[in-house]
Amino acid sequence: MNDTTRHITVIGIGSGDPGQLTLAAVRAMRGTDVFFILDKGREKSSLIRLRRDMLDEHVTGPYRVVEAEDPWRDRSRDGSAPYAEAVHDWRRRRADVCERLIRDEMAPGQRGAFLVWGDPSLYDSTLAILEDITARGNVAFAYEVVPGISSVSALAARHRIGLNRVGRPVRITPGRRLTETAGNEDGDIVVMLDAHESFRHLSGDSTWIHWGAYIGTPDEILISGPLSEVADEIHRTRAEARERHGWIMDTYLLRPRSGKDTP
Repeated sequence: MNDTTRHITVIGIGSGDPGQLTLAAVRAMRGTDVFFILDKGREKSSLIRLRRDMLDEHVTGPYRVVEAEDPWRDRSRDGSAPYAEAVHDWRRRRADVCERLIRDEMAPGQRGAFLVWGDPSLYDSTLAILEDITARGNVAFAYEVVPGISSVSALAARHRIGLNRVGRPVRITPGRRLTETAGNEDGDIVVMLDAHESFRHLSGDSTWIHWGAYIGTPDEILISGPLSEVADEIHRTRAEARERHGWIMDTYLLRPRSGKDTP
């Protein structure tokens, strides 16, 4: 890399606990000149504050923080094709914003960074957006990825469980695809991005759920137990938390059990 190359680092910062920052993440943060943060509005201002707190604690050298408005995303479309179209449209507009930030807010030779919740490789759009910007060819930059502790790993740790059982697979799915996956009981299912509480549509008494929201933050909530017994509790708790904070980030593990299995 020569001295005129713009360089971007996508840094996984964990699911909310500042203690989840890896040494590699801290090292990358300390070598950054400008941090880019997409503002998701007043309701999620606490997410920006958490990022800034991490920077204040770990970065001692001079740096800048540049905030930009995160484009609005249409979440009203149903069906596979309309949903995919809405996501692609949102990513295109998000790429427009990020391209402008890289072009206008970084001098040649500087290093910029995006601080990504959890791990950048798991249900996050930043890497796909950088690929899109690279393909456009309007601004040249190199980029690398620092992995982080995902909400999935943090969920398992907080519930003191393993994600897998001996000889069985683990599937990870967005909530909107859960009904397609839940019929196979040979394995466990991690569900992310479930705004509609798809677990409430599952039947049977042999499945346990390990659910968590705001994992790693002071607002963390954990509930686990037989799905048939705790589904309504999770629904109420989730609604109350969303009303209180204005937003919610949660994930859960579904674990089918036979008579010989333990939770």
